[in-house]
Amino acid sequence: MKVLRDVRSVVPFCPLLIGCCIAAVVALTVATQIRLTAADSAKAGATDATTDSKSAKEAGDSLAESKTALAEFNSLIGQWRGVGMPKRNSQDGAWSETAEWVWHFDKTQATIDFKTKDGKLLESGKLAWNAKAKNYRLTAVAPDKTQRDYAGKLVDGKVVLDSQPDKSGYVHRLTLTRLNPKRTIVLLEKKPKDSSFFNRVAEIGYTRQGTSLAVAGSNEPQCVVTGGKGTMTVSYQGQTYYVCCSGCKQAFEDDPEGIIADYKKRIAKAKAEREK
Repeated sequence: MKVLRDVRSVVPFCPLLIGCCIAAVVALTVATQIRLTAADSAKAGATDATTDSKSAKEAGDSLAESKTALAEFNSLIGQWRGVGMPKRNSQDGAWSETAEWVWHFDKTQATIDFKTKDGKLLESGKLAWNAKAKNYRLTAVAPDKTQRDYAGKLVDGKVVLDSQPDKSGYVHRLTLTRLNPKRTIVLLEKKPKDSSFFNRVAEIGYTRQGTSLAVAGSNEPQCVVTGGKGTMTVSYQGQTYYVCCSGCKQAFEDDPEGIIADYKKRIAKAKAEREK
């Protein structure tokens, strides 16, 4: 009888004991889940940080590569007077226009942009470097707002850029020839996609009305951003520097320390090469 009474006295406590055990298990499960979630979050954060760092480096490398590739065209920077001639050595249908070429920079790429006034064939454009294809790309806009994309490479000092066939089946070609720092020729041609020969559309002869590229080793001011001839001043921490166009001025103002650091490296490299 005593044993029975002892058993009866314990039985009422069993639900309470079971409830406590369940609560303990639930608490342990929640705590474990919190730890795992925190670990996953920390891992994801580290991964995101690594990805961001890698992306930033790739963006910097892309910007530097495009800037280096386009430095070939520093002599285009500035303002130009142009005369367009559909027919060679003929004033029939000829026109006059002006154009300005400037550098443009964003976080991942440098481009050289141009705009014309009174142009009959070209209103604006953007010259870029395609790092993957290792060629130049030109996106040109006509006065009627039609956009055409060209791609090509340097050929004997000329930039020869071809388009894909348009809706009418014509391939368009733009050849840019820099005769000297004060004279540039743009030849526009087209041909049926199945033809081997291009036909002249017009040639635009440009004469510089602004400034030219700085001569290496001369005392002319040099653009701190691209190495072109400096035409305007900018200042940082009491020091005065030169830039060649409004695009370079904006780039300097956005990141003066980075621009100055790159400029000093470029000067040191040029000096080392001269002393070899």
